[in-house]
Amino acid sequence: MPSTLPEGEVAPRDGVLPQEAVAEAAGRPFGFYLHVPFCASRCGYCDFNTYTAKELGGGASQASYAETAVEEVRLARRVMPELDRPVDTVFFGGGTPTLLPAEDLGRMLAAVRDEFGLAPDAEVTTEANPESVDPEYLSHLLEVGFTRVSFGMQSASSHVLRILDRQHTPGRALEAVKEATAAGFEHVNLDLIYGTPGESLYDWRASLESAISADPDHVSAYALIVEEGTQLARRVRRGELPMPDDDDLADKYMLADELLTKAGLGWYEVSNWARTDDARCRHNELYWRGDTWWGIGPGAHSHVGGVRWWNVKHPSAYAERIAAGESPAYAREILDAETRRVERVLLEIRLKAGLPIDVLDAAGREAAKAILGDLLVEENGRLVLTPRGRLLADAVVRDLLP
Repeated sequence: MPSTLPEGEVAPRDGVLPQEAVAEAAGRPFGFYLHVPFCASRCGYCDFNTYTAKELGGGASQASYAETAVEEVRLARRVMPELDRPVDTVFFGGGTPTLLPAEDLGRMLAAVRDEFGLAPDAEVTTEANPESVDPEYLSHLLEVGFTRVSFGMQSASSHVLRILDRQHTPGRALEAVKEATAAGFEHVNLDLIYGTPGESLYDWRASLESAISADPDHVSAYALIVEEGTQLARRVRRGELPMPDDDDLADKYMLADELLTKAGLGWYEVSNWARTDDARCRHNELYWRGDTWWGIGPGAHSHVGGVRWWNVKHPSAYAERIAAGESPAYAREILDAETRRVERVLLEIRLKAGLPIDVLDAAGREAAKAILGDLLVEENGRLVLTPRGRLLADAVVRDLLP
């Protein structure tokens, strides 16, 4: 598949972690990410570690995947026996988690609950393609413990969905939101993508208005990135489709912010808007704050107390490691203090809560002064992006890390 793994250093086959890393994790919010690497078909823009039935090959099975993932949850407990805190968030991503029976997702969630415990207010999310669920399936998800569902809507325009190789009809995502709400889900997200070749500003406005009409309490809007190795990148290289235009992307981002804000959804991260604080995706906030998470599944990444590792990519290789009683980790890196500081700047500046000024070194603080008022504002000792700063977040980071 197009995505590749970094090299890092050799990860121990038993998965053992430095004691100081586990000790630090005890004081930070703790989440599990469970990767389900299966898709019914491949979207042309996607470079995630996912596999269709044709691509999967022998040695890996959707039917046995849940039990394999459960074994990695049990490995996590063996590696961190002294970690005495419940799990705050669980996120099932992919791929398409809802290609598996709801019972399988429930078994994986139950393993996390049995081994570590879930906080009383734990957030439990699954991603879903709109066409992969129905009211009965959604009700079953709620019964087994899910609290939140995130639908990949992407667009309300048929021709945009075709370019993206999405299989659902434009109206299906809206129906899925209604079904999830009727089933009893309090928190429902719609994912949107803007900047697809051939998408006009009118198309994008229609997608936003359509998403808002479904009344989700969370919307994510991401600029299309043409990733090397994808079918979309090959089409762009052949001249069949144009590259996304930066000015067009900026116009569409500002329109998203305008319409979502008017609809009562406030930004809390550059690409994410929520109706209330409770509606924010707390699992993603773990990533943006550099907290603790264990990634289950092939290609999944984890971070515990400054140790970051990533699993072998292919489901067959992953299953073989688990069956042998070994860690599926391919490699890892132990982050030094400066790397962790730099990553705080990269990620926390994207949050509405802002970046504490004291995270910056002297040169970074001087650089911040030069762009205050235009790209940044200072609020209670934190630096927060202005609307223009959100458009230029990568440039702001370069300024703050001279």
